Amino acid sequence: MPYQERCQKVQALLKQEKLDALLVTSGANRYYLSGFRGSAGTLLVTRDQVFLLTDGRYVDQAKEQAPYCRVLHQGSDWYGTLNQLVKDLGVQKLAFEQEHVSYDEYLRWSEKIEVTALVGKRNFVETFREIKDSRELAAMKKAAAIADKAFQELLSVLRPGLTETEVAAELEYRMRRLGSEGPAFDTIVASGSRSALPHGTPTEKKISFGDFVVLDFGAVYQGYRSDMTRTVVVGRASPKQKDLYQLVLRAQLAGLQTVRAGETCENVDRAARDILTQEGYGECFGHSLGHGVGLEVHENPRLAQGNKLVLKPGMVVTVEPGVYLTDWGGVRIEDMVVVTGDGCEILTQTPKELIEIF
Repeated sequence: MPYQERCQKVQALLKQEKLDALLVTSGANRYYLSGFRGSAGTLLVTRDQVFLLTDGRYVDQAKEQAPYCRVLHQGSDWYGTLNQLVKDLGVQKLAFEQEHVSYDEYLRWSEKIEVTALVGKRNFVETFREIKDSRELAAMKKAAAIADKAFQELLSVLRPGLTETEVAAELEYRMRRLGSEGPAFDTIVASGSRSALPHGTPTEKKISFGDFVVLDFGAVYQGYRSDMTRTVVVGRASPKQKDLYQLVLRAQLAGLQTVRAGETCENVDRAARDILTQEGYGECFGHSLGHGVGLEVHENPRLAQGNKLVLKPGMVVTVEPGVYLTDWGGVRIEDMVVVTGDGCEILTQTPKELIEIF
């Protein structure tokens, strides 16, 4: 299993930064380092050991899923158990994940955990998560395949008169039936003028003939997520709808063609954004081109203006330009891809020709 190797990378970084231990409270990072998938648990990674504290509901599960860790029953006093552990281990400089800890929680730790220093660290584990190994990529390909299949099934039942919430429920049910552990995030279904909302939460609005319908969704397999957006027309597309769709598709293909190891995130964003800007729609594309995906649906790296981070093989990102016209509608087309040495491999395989549903 990969967990020991991942923990060893963190331990090497602890030594490099002269820290005694890292307290891991992020659920995604806890799973990444241990394999434990319960909803309650904290990892303490020292320079040479890994401890998993959890409550009585999960002790047996933790021992099964995280054999590399020393599992401890935290009892009713988490602070007391943790404090005694760090004292027994001689931990003085304790790092923590500052982006996952509230200020209130930090103050409690300062009062209850007897160490010389609590050291906030950002992206301490997330940096390692940016590049996926073969196991992670296999899980993400499976998640993408589930979402692809569910979308194809949905097209056979999508019709005028269904509400956005009904469509979202139908799509999520089909992903579940095909093996998804749940939706990767809150499914987006936005129709008609509401398709101009980049993150339009499904409502009781009924889909009408001639509507654009933006569907942004993903599946989960072995904890790993997929992310895909397709825009369809229920009915026959108007000339304006066809033109706008083709423009967004052209921008998306330009972005995909730019993704490769050695390229910067901002250059990939620019490749797609310039096409929309040249056609007068730059102001209608108000978000970044894409983001990393993995155990969480939004991870590093970000394909965004000003981000000079260089892409590396094994990174998984989305490419998702959109144009949103208030009170009229919008189009977004999104694929999830893995960066390779000479380009990228597209994991979401649903075709991107404009679909008209009669």
